[in-house]
Amino acid sequence: MRWLDRLEETLIATLIASATIIIFAAVLHRYAISIDAAVLGWARRNDHEAVMSLAKSVIRLLQNINLTWAQELTIYLFVWMAKFGAAYGVRTGIHVGVDVLITRLSPQRRKPIVLFGLLCGALFTFTVGTLGATFVWEIAHTEQVSADLELPMWLVYLAVPLGSYLMCFRFLQVAYSFNRTGELPHHDHGHVEGLEESVI
Repeated sequence: MRWLDRLEETLIATLIASATIIIFAAVLHRYAISIDAAVLGWARRNDHEAVMSLAKSVIRLLQNINLTWAQELTIYLFVWMAKFGAAYGVRTGIHVGVDVLITRLSPQRRKPIVLFGLLCGALFTFTVGTLGATFVWEIAHTEQVSADLELPMWLVYLAVPLGSYLMCFRFLQVAYSFNRTGELPHHDHGHVEGLEESVI
């Protein structure tokens, strides 16, 4: 399933990068308008016709760039990223869990409890995915669109069934692997991929 792992990682990275670029551009645009308005006010107060003319041209240019949709798109990108990021978290073992009592049990007693927890996670995410798919199917037969981008709302909500079903699959994948090997995915919070500890 390496192709699915790679697709999942690429999708998450693309969504985060896109949201970051859009937010940066929107904030830069807002600050540029604010600074240009301040320059225009200064030029008017000090009768600098050339600066005033240039500031007016720049502010007209900036006002023609419409970024009112940026916030809405960023929210949708983060929703999609969160849904697929949750599935990635199950696969890599980065979700927070309270396992103080479970780790104190013997391996024979621990195994059924861990498997039960993983299967409960799979059942829950399957249920959420199915309810989400039903909701998407129903909303797809309406003409609801988003406020700024005017995207069909079913496309926005599609993240719920897709992300939930992927998370369900990851729970089942981890349960299958744990049943065979007795090992759960574990994430070392001190490890940074690409950086190796230098030995002096």
